[in-house]
Amino acid sequence: MTARLSRPEEPSGPAPGLMRREQFQTAYVTNDLDRACQLLGERYGIASYSYLEGEMPEGGQIRVAFAWVGSNMYEIIDARGGKEAEFYTSRLPKDGFAIAFHHLGYLIHDREEWGAVRQEIAERKLPVLLDTANPGFMDAIYIEAPELGHYLEFIFPEQDGLDFFHAVPAN
Repeated sequence: MTARLSRPEEPSGPAPGLMRREQFQTAYVTNDLDRACQLLGERYGIASYSYLEGEMPEGGQIRVAFAWVGSNMYEIIDARGGKEAEFYTSRLPKDGFAIAFHHLGYLIHDREEWGAVRQEIAERKLPVLLDTANPGFMDAIYIEAPELGHYLEFIFPEQDGLDFFHAVPAN
């Protein structure tokens, strides 16, 4: 017997409820991206990644690995130096290699839904920890969800961002 689960369609649209968006990403932070990717490959079968890296706006460096497993994208983040890096590293121990859960990512499909998400965040006075705009690529906003023990990220990709996501390898 093969187990097949029929699931409801992904929620999408301007209806209220931030966690009613399409959750497509699980993100971790680490202090050694190469070691983390190797471990995830050897132990959990996530071995093929695409990478982004560069300087952060407020200083410091960031390296990020992305991998699809089914309909879930794994994101592994290694940020160093600068004040902005603290957002990523605050849950990591000061010494020794570590990987820690950081956030769930929600895909936003159009400007109407993006506006509704931003409006709900503002109306509910939710703490925004990081709000980025990369015209032509993607916009993202992170909120704190202290009751859950992690952050929520809402991502609105434009065509170049969609192309990037499409190029992420499947495992």
